[in-house]
Amino acid sequence: MDYRYLGASGLKVPALSFGVATFGGQGPLFSAWGDTDVAAARRLVDICLEAGVTLFDTADVYSNGASEAILGEALHGRRDAALISTKIGLPMGEGPLEAGTSRLRLIRGVEAALKRLRTDRIDLLQLHAFDAFTPAEETLKALDDLVAAGKVLYVGASNFSGWQLMKSLALADRYGWPRHVAHQVYYSLVGRDYEHELMPLGLDQGVGAMVWSPLGWGRLTGKIRRGQPLPAVSRLHETADLGPPVDDERLYRVVDALDAIAAETGKTLPQIALNWLLRRPTVASVIIGARNEDQLRQNLGAVGWALTADQVARLDAASAVVPAYPHYPYWREGGFKAINPPPV
Repeated sequence: MDYRYLGASGLKVPALSFGVATFGGQGPLFSAWGDTDVAAARRLVDICLEAGVTLFDTADVYSNGASEAILGEALHGRRDAALISTKIGLPMGEGPLEAGTSRLRLIRGVEAALKRLRTDRIDLLQLHAFDAFTPAEETLKALDDLVAAGKVLYVGASNFSGWQLMKSLALADRYGWPRHVAHQVYYSLVGRDYEHELMPLGLDQGVGAMVWSPLGWGRLTGKIRRGQPLPAVSRLHETADLGPPVDDERLYRVVDALDAIAAETGKTLPQIALNWLLRRPTVASVIIGARNEDQLRQNLGAVGWALTADQVARLDAASAVVPAYPHYPYWREGGFKAINPPPV
């Protein structure tokens, strides 16, 4: 396994990390993703650690805390062999104090997560979404206090826009608070919006990307093809409208390119899609998921080899999309390119 520094921090993380949203299976969204119990989770964690996948990503909202609790059980007795990343911010209930990143919510949320995870510290705590109702200063000072108390070691964000992340970084610099070293983002061959603003920001500010849904919300598994119905067993039946939208023709174009490269390399479509991501600037770790051992071992096959420059170029071309204003002049027009680094 390759290990990379997480942003501008001194923390090394594996190129592939394991997302445990499939643990628990509670609620309409997460029950469609998986229902891994403690025994099965221990086996998946075993396989990960044997392969060098030492970072496990979860969130309090995943199955209403059950994902964290099962991960805590699965790591019991070997906590120091792993890094735990969790997220706080999305609603955990209907009450007025159940959502957001206020001081109260963060302090309570971290204490509850520590109990569920059966640990004394969270290695990476990420704000699951920007909270526009809470002053950023309040949120960041609470994170600073949690770091000072040793309950959180590194902080990050997830699903922030460019201005939200930059505001947080500027305030951290102004007051000497911990900076976000990670940004957990959606990025895939059928979802390249991350490149337009957030990737340049990450390069400039030393914020590493942790990629969620690298297979385009399950669309790049090889099971979805032009002219064929959606497979009978697919989480997209229940969750397609909840995930990032994808134009069908663009999806089929990418799948065609993946098929051609699979024939050349002998690799599966998911392995190729993951390998492409691992080559992208700022990407520190790609979060893979799995319902079972076979899926996990298949995804682990994304490392240990490399696409050729020609294969990367073909995937780039098949997945390309013209970005929205104000990004497209920098991507396309010579005058803008003349005073900026070339586009990724």
